[in-house]
Amino acid sequence: MKGIFLVGLSHHSASIAVREQVALEGEVLKAALAGLRSTQDVQEAMVISTCNRVEVLVLAESAEPARRFFLDRAPDADGHLYEFHGSQAVRHLFRVAASLDSMVVGEQQILGQVKEAYGLASSAATAGSFISRLCNRAFATAKRVRSETDVGRGASSVSQVAVELVEKIFGDLKGRSILLVGAGKMGALSAKALASLGADRVLVTNRSRERAVALADQTGGHARDWSELSKLLIEADVVIVSTGAPHFVITPEIAHATMKARRHRSACYIDLAVPRNVDPRCADLDSVFAYDMDDLQKVVHATRSARAEEAIRAEAIVEAEVMAFFAEREARAALPVLAALRRRAEEIALGEAERTLAQLGGKLDEKGRRSVEAMARAIVNKLLHGPTARLKEAASSGDSTLPGAAAELFGIDGDQPAKGEEPGRSSAAIVALSDKR
Repeated sequence: MKGIFLVGLSHHSASIAVREQVALEGEVLKAALAGLRSTQDVQEAMVISTCNRVEVLVLAESAEPARRFFLDRAPDADGHLYEFHGSQAVRHLFRVAASLDSMVVGEQQILGQVKEAYGLASSAATAGSFISRLCNRAFATAKRVRSETDVGRGASSVSQVAVELVEKIFGDLKGRSILLVGAGKMGALSAKALASLGADRVLVTNRSRERAVALADQTGGHARDWSELSKLLIEADVVIVSTGAPHFVITPEIAHATMKARRHRSACYIDLAVPRNVDPRCADLDSVFAYDMDDLQKVVHATRSARAEEAIRAEAIVEAEVMAFFAEREARAALPVLAALRRRAEEIALGEAERTLAQLGGKLDEKGRRSVEAMARAIVNKLLHGPTARLKEAASSGDSTLPGAAAELFGIDGDQPAKGEEPGRSSAAIVALSDKR
């Protein structure tokens, strides 16, 4: 029987040196999703890939396909993987979407990233009805957490933490030359954070000049050509790097030449990219302060503890939503039995009505015939109203024995449509329609 499994690694379990080996995006991620879905045991799949986590969610016979996703790309990831099944997997996804598992608890970016992961899985046809229901519930949970608690109040993004770290190192940022290498989402968040702290000399460079110009116009910065990167590094006191390149953009050799041209005036490199764009060996150079995502994690503990009380309230909301999700799932599992039971009863009642009408011959007109059929259906509804309500209540409370007992007692198969019934008509639709009669 297929179940829900989640396998992943994050800033909690693995260093950036491990995380960057399995980080995927764009067409590579789409291909990886297709590969997962083509695995025989996998019915549905979704991959969440951010700078701080990579997680694989599958509806499958076991967690093995999700584990292979990581081990095929990074054999040494085995000791860093966590694995959840069933309600634990659902709870983890809800916590991630609600930003309770983030490096910066309460930050807003992760919900958008989970939505992007679901959108990609949907477009790749690897997310079916189960993952769709699961993700929509996760989004609703995140919304409740944000509206009913203050866990997000005062929360900052990783980019904000990075900029605040720079401020602690250099003091007032006004007059400091700051270079943003990369004009994507992290670059945009960094530019916003810099503006909030009074930085007034922000340069933006990107391989696509159009994106650099767009970000510079939005934040009051100055766009520069990518070809000027070496010159810009010499000019900048602070360099915040977040490109999509899968390799180092700043190497020790580049940093050494830069520092020599700067006459060893202090420079700070903040690497927000995964995979990393700044070679960590740059930190070994004199007068160079270099930080990556793992270093930033050490800065956020005070922020996390300050919102601990609100996080407890948020965890209670998550727990309630997990229970509600499984209650709905159990109730949905009872629908085929309910639909089959009603079909069987209506077939018998309408069959008997037809037999009675045949015995009466032509004594009843069309209106009279419809009245007899309506009476037959009314009797079915009256008889099944109580059992239907009790079956739904039992399923919602997690009791799966009663629907099974009902199927056994009446000799029905909830998986089979009635004779002549259109195949596309769902059990839920049949029960909903009959409840209105």
